[in-house]
Amino acid sequence: MVRHGQAGTREHYDSLSELGRTQARLLGEHFRAQGIHFSAAYSGALARQRATAEEVLPDAEITVDPGWDEFDLSNVYREFAPLLIQDDEQFRIEYEEMQQAIARKEAAVHRKWNDCDKKCVRAWVEGRYPYSGESWAAFVERIHAALARVIEAAHDGNVAVFTSATPIGVSAARTLELFDARAMWLAAVMFNASVTTLRVHGDEIRLFTLNAIPHLNEARLKTFR
Repeated sequence: MVRHGQAGTREHYDSLSELGRTQARLLGEHFRAQGIHFSAAYSGALARQRATAEEVLPDAEITVDPGWDEFDLSNVYREFAPLLIQDDEQFRIEYEEMQQAIARKEAAVHRKWNDCDKKCVRAWVEGRYPYSGESWAAFVERIHAALARVIEAAHDGNVAVFTSATPIGVSAARTLELFDARAMWLAAVMFNASVTTLRVHGDEIRLFTLNAIPHLNEARLKTFR
């Protein structure tokens, strides 16, 4: 399971930055240098996921499965932020500061998860307010179903899945029999273009590696967003 490379800015997040493309190309070079081949490759339908797949495996046939898409953070913000602003004065301050930083075109605001982001996502995970979009429970069910489709295809050898941090966190959490919000703890530490490996044997799924980045050997290449 490969997380997409560094994405664009908050306003254009569903894309890859130039650094994100470099991270993905380096991963492809690492796979080839290690003699790692794939009998099948899947990607979510999001542009940043598909672009990562194309950079890592430029000659492969990629099966697009929207089941691997990340949750819609923009929609979560649209519905939850106004409610949190009313209920949490500190959130209101943090949200206004974030908007001001975006308006000033400060690069740092696009490259980290701030407290405002964390509070908004936590409210969604906890189901704190009514929400017209995909719930946390429905999202987890969708990821489990996408993983089941890959396994049921019964490919021989290695299979690559190009997706995002939260689907990887949910999949890894499942192998540890964690079916609650602790999956977000795993998602929060995912490097861009990192590799997480699950091994499947019969009905058993085991977490073999988590968040590996052997191909990123410079500090500038190690990013989270």
